[in-house]
Amino acid sequence: MAKLSLRRRRALALSGGLLAAPMVASGVARAADDWPNRPVRYIVVFPPGGPTDTLSRIVCAQLSELTGQQFIIENRAGSGGNIGADVIAKSTPDGYTIGLYTIAAHAISPTLYAKLPFDAAKDFTGIAMLWSVPNFLMTRLDFPANTIPELIALAKANPGKYSFASSGAGTSPHLTGEMFKQMAGVNILHVPYKGSAPAHQDILAGQVDMMFDNIPGPLGLMKGGKVKGIAVTSKTRHPAVPDKPTIAEFLPGFEISSWGGVCGPANLPPAMVEKLSALTKKALETPTVKTAFEQQGATNMWLSPKDTAAYRANDEKKLAPIIKASGAKVE
Repeated sequence: MAKLSLRRRRALALSGGLLAAPMVASGVARAADDWPNRPVRYIVVFPPGGPTDTLSRIVCAQLSELTGQQFIIENRAGSGGNIGADVIAKSTPDGYTIGLYTIAAHAISPTLYAKLPFDAAKDFTGIAMLWSVPNFLMTRLDFPANTIPELIALAKANPGKYSFASSGAGTSPHLTGEMFKQMAGVNILHVPYKGSAPAHQDILAGQVDMMFDNIPGPLGLMKGGKVKGIAVTSKTRHPAVPDKPTIAEFLPGFEISSWGGVCGPANLPPAMVEKLSALTKKALETPTVKTAFEQQGATNMWLSPKDTAAYRANDEKKLAPIIKASGAKVE
């Protein structure tokens, strides 16, 4: 009798589990169908005012328009985007905390930082790529060099005298500067900031000499006559500044662009990921976003969730040798 009772209990437990599984799946599907039914927190991993913040606000405004719910920007800056990325990684996987997927935190930091509070490959759900932007080299107005050859000659004649700002250790502007140092054979001091906006302020004040930054920020400063624009880091000249050369015209093979996407924590329900991805694609295809991206010098780079994760992994692999060769390491 005891054995029979045990069998019955196991059978009942099994049947209960089988009944519960469809119910759980059904609940997840309903949650995805109903999403979003309240405001969504969108973590931007850099401070207000910088290029990634500006582009994120453009996308979030359109997502709010499409869904009827507010996508509320929350800036969590610091440590090259790692502080904000950690907030995303540790959030509840319900679709109501998502945020910025960046080349800095998700492709550069795994090699640059000796220790991270998250695993870039395992602790996030890639949802979609959003944009690609080249970096742009700008200098303070009274900087003695006006071209890449002049800058290289000046830096070689004065090793360690000049400085370049970045939006933080491990960001794409930082890595661009390190790549320039390697390929040009120059010694320029790196000065990291907590985002682009404070770095811009110190260039305007003459505290640092130059900066490789995502093109939207330098474009506005250059058009306002506040900085000198030198060159872009893309393979070909950029339509926003067709009169400015590429660095590759003087250093063959020099090419690097920043990218941004949207991600959530690991274990987001697949149905919700697909819905989020489709919504971001729809947002990027609207005339409002297309025009705003063009004005900011950004290119639509939408990719599916699977391709987004693959792109991140490939970029990490591609950039790792450059980071290691630079000797840069953050403990």
